[in-house]
Amino acid sequence: MLKRIAPDQLRLGMYVQEIPGPWMNHPFWRGSFKLEKYEDLKTLRSAKIDEILIDTTKGRDIIVEDAPKPAAAAPAEPEAETAKPRQAKISIQVGAEQERVQAARVLTGSKKAIMTMFNETRMGKALDVKQAMPVVQEITASVSRNRGALISLARLKTSDDYTYMHSVAVCALMIALGHQLGLSPEETRQAGLAGLLHDIGKMAVPAEILNKPGKLTDEEFTSIKKHAQAGHAILRGVDGIGDAALDVSLHHHEKIDGSGYPFNLKGNQISLVAKMGAVCDVYDAITSNRPYKPGWEPGHSIKRMANNQGHFDETILEAFIKSVGIFPTGSCVLMHSGKVGIVIDQHPGSLLTPTVKVFFSATTMAMLPIEIIDLATTRSGDKIASYADPSKMPNLPNLETIWASSGLN
Repeated sequence: MLKRIAPDQLRLGMYVQEIPGPWMNHPFWRGSFKLEKYEDLKTLRSAKIDEILIDTTKGRDIIVEDAPKPAAAAPAEPEAETAKPRQAKISIQVGAEQERVQAARVLTGSKKAIMTMFNETRMGKALDVKQAMPVVQEITASVSRNRGALISLARLKTSDDYTYMHSVAVCALMIALGHQLGLSPEETRQAGLAGLLHDIGKMAVPAEILNKPGKLTDEEFTSIKKHAQAGHAILRGVDGIGDAALDVSLHHHEKIDGSGYPFNLKGNQISLVAKMGAVCDVYDAITSNRPYKPGWEPGHSIKRMANNQGHFDETILEAFIKSVGIFPTGSCVLMHSGKVGIVIDQHPGSLLTPTVKVFFSATTMAMLPIEIIDLATTRSGDKIASYADPSKMPNLPNLETIWASSGLN
């Protein structure tokens, strides 16, 4: 039986079925678990939580003296109110600057959850899909508010957390692409879950190969390639896993021309969601710093992907570019005026006029006073001429620092 109780009614041995509210606002990434540690009990009691849902069929019930005393002449409405469904919050579009703080919190919580899930899988424990869905829901909410903020922050990985943050980034990219393709909310959630779990098979790859800082040998690369089938085998045994996650885990390295792996599928032999996974996986991989190579600038990466004939489905790639922008957030661009800037936000439906933070002169190779230009509304007459190649500008400051700095700082 499910019961809603106050945090001070919690006792060891109870089964916590749900902690209402966003999972990142409470101290546990899992939504349901048996309360067996005194430290967890103290943490839950001290957290800013109004109520907790327990399942008395899986754990201890409240004892009589803990039950709330009914007030005199108490009306029946409060109990009826508790049974009413909670109204979902409606996402609204906000600027990247406004969303970035929330997106950073989502990324931190998501990374913690994925690290736990993946490491438990490496140790042979069964994956629980119900524990992954809250992560997908929070990422979906952030992407719905602003597509670029979380996706751009997720690029800023370290070599130690690459595998985990890559999974989070691909989840966000799949959700943004699902929106662009007009998938239903459930189809988009399943695509996001598929992105989150697409590399779960890497937990079957020896850690020394997975984290090798140098170039892989042919033998090591063969070992890495086995992660697609290993991931499919892991997910196939998971209760409640959807077809999308199974499909993407197995086929996200297939290519339209048949040169991919593991089965050399081509064209329509590859499903829509697997084609989506291929695009999102490659984009995040090539824009991220890796142990053996620095990431490419986002705009340059889009150009390279568009020129890579035979790898991607053209329709899917076109939709992907519309979802992240022709000049994605984080892109280094050269303006007609000779100024250099970095894209900090997008305007949906206006792919050529993002918001740009200008800070450098390609003519004098010197820093300029930082200026934020909204190309969709400004009348300055300046426009983006092309992508800028940071490697050809030796005095250019760290682009990640410029992009991540708030406002005009």
